[in-house]
Amino acid sequence: MTLKIGLVHATMNSVQPILKTFHNMHPEVELVNVMDESLIKELNKTNKITNDMVKRLIDITAKAEGAGVDAILFTCSSFSPYIPDIKKLFDVPVLSSDESMLKVAIKNGGKISVIATVEKAGPTTTNLLYEMATQINKEIEVNTVILTDAFYALEKGQDELHDKLIHEEIDKQLKISDSVVLAQYSMSGALKTYDKKENDNILTAPEVGVEEIVNLAKQTSY
Repeated sequence: MTLKIGLVHATMNSVQPILKTFHNMHPEVELVNVMDESLIKELNKTNKITNDMVKRLIDITAKAEGAGVDAILFTCSSFSPYIPDIKKLFDVPVLSSDESMLKVAIKNGGKISVIATVEKAGPTTTNLLYEMATQINKEIEVNTVILTDAFYALEKGQDELHDKLIHEEIDKQLKISDSVVLAQYSMSGALKTYDKKENDNILTAPEVGVEEIVNLAKQTSY
């Protein structure tokens, strides 16, 4: 039986990183992509998530479930705080984009630097780290950096500039932190052109998320 997993996107920038990760790690999985790119465009303009935006997110998630998927993975971390409530509406396992990665960062402990390219994603990831750490009585310190210029560079097809801005910030944060978290799927590609890409202290979400969502899908489908 072939596993079928739904991917819920709010930006095109997240699509290729997660597709490549599935291709490399689990090429046997069938993927169903659903998207409402207006969500991230509105979020970038207003820096606010409204009830209407959440409803639209639920609508496209329902399309994925309607396609007969075994599990659903969100690929935009900006909406992660809403996933615990959204997942209650669906009969298949649902996983936020960054939950698995944040668990690893907290387990490592100490000082964590969060780098984001979407303004909302930075504090969202930071707040989730503190909330999750509190639940297990783990003390952490989080520093957050937002690189909006990098996001817009990627939107314009300026991949080299996007990567350069992220590389420079990673170098700065590695000097002062135990772990560096790249908050969005769209940022993970920057590590491919980074000299120190094998550094275990740099965490990205796609690889960890793919492994967990596949395991969740197997538990419910077999």
